[in-house]
Amino acid sequence: MSDSERRQRGEEMLKEVYAGDVVAPPPGNAFADTMLEQLFAEIWTREELSIRDRRLLIMGIIAEKGEPMTFGFQAKAALKRGELTPDQLRETLLMVANYAGYPRAAALLGIVEQTIAAVAKEQGEAG
Repeated sequence: MSDSERRQRGEEMLKEVYAGDVVAPPPGNAFADTMLEQLFAEIWTREELSIRDRRLLIMGIIAEKGEPMTFGFQAKAALKRGELTPDQLRETLLMVANYAGYPRAAALLGIVEQTIAAVAKEQGEAG
């Protein structure tokens, strides 16, 4: 597969993973090109784990690292794609609290609730 085919495959997977909310940067940036051609074209497309499974794994890692903005991107995509319900998303914070610490989970609580409300509004649902 050529680099341009891998990039296209990566762009398509990026769009799918993030429910169309993240746009691929234009070609020519080594970091972005590598991310699209390797991470999204080669890793996210593997069949051994579903997108939901991969997302839950990285949400745990992101939560432990204390990256609330990135956690919010993942949470929004999980809700929009139907991978997690609002209650399941809240449940992830209980696991985070017990394995990564309450301060880490507490820092994500506001992000999770804001994300749930934003997706519900975007989808035209009540609270």
